[in-house]
Amino acid sequence: MEDKRQKPIRGIRIRTLNFVMIAVSCVLYVLLIAATIHVSRSYTDVHTSMDDYIGCEQSDTLLTEGSAYLTEQVRLYVVTLDPQCIENYFIEANATRRREKALEQLQVHHDSEEAYQFLVEALENSNDLMVREIHAMRLAAQAIGQDLSELPEAVRTVQLSGNELSLTPDEQLSRAREMVFGDAYQASKALITGNVEYSLGTIHSATHQEMLHSAEELERTMSQQRVLISVLFVESLITFILIILLIVKPLQIYVNCIKEDKMMEIVGSYEFKYLALTYNDIYEVNAANEMMLRHKAEHDPLTGIMNRGAFDHLRALLAGKATPLALLIIDVDYFKQVNDGYGHEAGDQVLKKVARLLSESFRNTDYPARIGGDEFAMILTDITSDMQPIVESKVASINSTLTHPTDGLPPVSLSVGGAFSASGFTDGLYKEADLALYRVKEQGRCGCRFYHQEDL
Repeated sequence: MEDKRQKPIRGIRIRTLNFVMIAVSCVLYVLLIAATIHVSRSYTDVHTSMDDYIGCEQSDTLLTEGSAYLTEQVRLYVVTLDPQCIENYFIEANATRRREKALEQLQVHHDSEEAYQFLVEALENSNDLMVREIHAMRLAAQAIGQDLSELPEAVRTVQLSGNELSLTPDEQLSRAREMVFGDAYQASKALITGNVEYSLGTIHSATHQEMLHSAEELERTMSQQRVLISVLFVESLITFILIILLIVKPLQIYVNCIKEDKMMEIVGSYEFKYLALTYNDIYEVNAANEMMLRHKAEHDPLTGIMNRGAFDHLRALLAGKATPLALLIIDVDYFKQVNDGYGHEAGDQVLKKVARLLSESFRNTDYPARIGGDEFAMILTDITSDMQPIVESKVASINSTLTHPTDGLPPVSLSVGGAFSASGFTDGLYKEADLALYRVKEQGRCGCRFYHQEDL
């Protein structure tokens, strides 16, 4: 029975839908978290590339500044002959060491071998130039007759050539200045500057490519993140729509069906459709049981027509109505003799036969009822006193059938008393019909009579 009811059901299962939505949400969430982590890493890469580029620029600047400072101090010395310039020169060369630190810093911020080699060449060229600069300082010190013990060891140990020693002090000073201001010196400085620029260009190109790659990766990842957020939004929107269509709306429909006491519509998800089908099955069974119980409560179990309770209820409903009707009270004549002579089973068959003839002979808008053992009643609706002959004719036909039986049952007859009412079931209508019945019995039974004023 359960399989037969489930087979025609077609619909989305809430449980399956729930699992699918949870799985999709989890996948989207994991992908979104991964994309967010990737965005963070790409941003870090861009930031790191920028820091590295700035660090590399600082490295090139350090080497350039260190080399320029040495040049500045040696030139100041050969021009001003201030010993402090020599001291500043060797503090930079031996203590501050900006040129050497530039190489160390470059290795930290960038792993380009090409850029590093350019800076190494620049440092080597700068070191070669230091030999020339120290020689110029020694020559200038010789020109002014400066005490050699006051000079750094690197200057003291420089050996001047015989030609240089033979020059006059002015010529020696001029030669020293030519060594640090001349074209050869300028060419060496240009070579150092060129190597630094080549290093910086190499670093710039490599760093620029890294930044472009990181920026592209960041943009691609952010695009993926936007797509995932959009998909997650659409998935949430679809979930809400499905909840409305498969759960909320069916619940509203079912509530209305319950309020209106009718069968449920087969809508919604598989579970709701199954629920509706089950409810409808129960509803049909309950309706059938209720109808059966009502039929039992309102009908005579032997004859199948209305019983006394239903008859009294109908009387109450028709009381005071503005519709014309008639009441018939019917007795089965000499029914006791039938029970005594033929038995109660035969008597029951006679009562069932009487009920059937009453139901078949009159309209389906008329209401026959068994109100006692062998006593019947009938309410005829929408009838006036001018239709009395028709009623009497029907009763006569029934009596003819009952008095001349062809079914093996004993012959019986009916005594019928009736009364008309122009305005529903009145208080005196039953009494009038009963009085008319009494007159029929006085006149020998087996007949029909309606109440007249003279019956009083």
